[in-house]
Amino acid sequence: MEFMLPTNSSNLGVQIQNINIAETLNDSEVSNVREQWVNYGVAVFPNQTLTLKQYEDFSQLFGPFGKEPFLIPMQEHPHIVKVHRKPYEEAAHFGGAWHSDWSFQHEPPSATMLYSEIIPPVGGDTLFANTADAYDDLGKELKEKIKDLRCIHSAKLPYAKDGVYATEGKKRTMQIHTSDEANKTMSHPLVRTHRETGRKTLFINPVYTIEIEGLSKEDSDSLLFELYIHMAQEKYIYRHQWQPNMLIMWDNRTVMHMAEGGYDGHERLLHRITIAGDATQ
Repeated sequence: MEFMLPTNSSNLGVQIQNINIAETLNDSEVSNVREQWVNYGVAVFPNQTLTLKQYEDFSQLFGPFGKEPFLIPMQEHPHIVKVHRKPYEEAAHFGGAWHSDWSFQHEPPSATMLYSEIIPPVGGDTLFANTADAYDDLGKELKEKIKDLRCIHSAKLPYAKDGVYATEGKKRTMQIHTSDEANKTMSHPLVRTHRETGRKTLFINPVYTIEIEGLSKEDSDSLLFELYIHMAQEKYIYRHQWQPNMLIMWDNRTVMHMAEGGYDGHERLLHRITIAGDATQ
């Protein structure tokens, strides 16, 4: 097993080579992979040929399956979601705004995995932003201002009956379930402490964070906007360029992410698994 550490300013994206994750890994190998994933936010495994069962088995080395409340999984693999877009589709690509997966859950997923099958010749990069480094770089006064604040998270913007996916009016290959359940809310600290590293991170994102508790709407929107602009600076961003038969896993406690389009006229297919997390602190 070899590790190619990040060379970009974001400090995200360790590439793990000379490992066959289709085979059973021993405890030492799993520990090494987990350490790299936690330290560098995004772990990349190129050149992996996996059956979906082998993919599921690998994912379970890092925790139990997470819950996918608004995405309809494969019938024969109920913990795998097909992230699929056909060449003719006019609907916007999935996941095209900055977010941390399912941050509105009481225990948001610690990890999300994607395994690539069909990759278009152009476009389709995934961007990751380092929310731990972004926190570290805040000024002392702003850190003091936000240290005890809590935010309300909700899935209503994309997944409610009047949300983006319910009202877009264009056919999708990917199966999305909109529901009144999306209107429920969950409170999390704005500044989250990572249970494994002890680092503080900015646990907010433009898709699911709807307000800061105890502030007026104007003050809440202003402060969130200021933090989002800070978090999305180029120096915190790792741009992942996909290849077929590549698996990546990222730490939702350390990064937020977004998918880029730019591949209209081409098919794209990845398989997604989430790994359960724990309550924020």
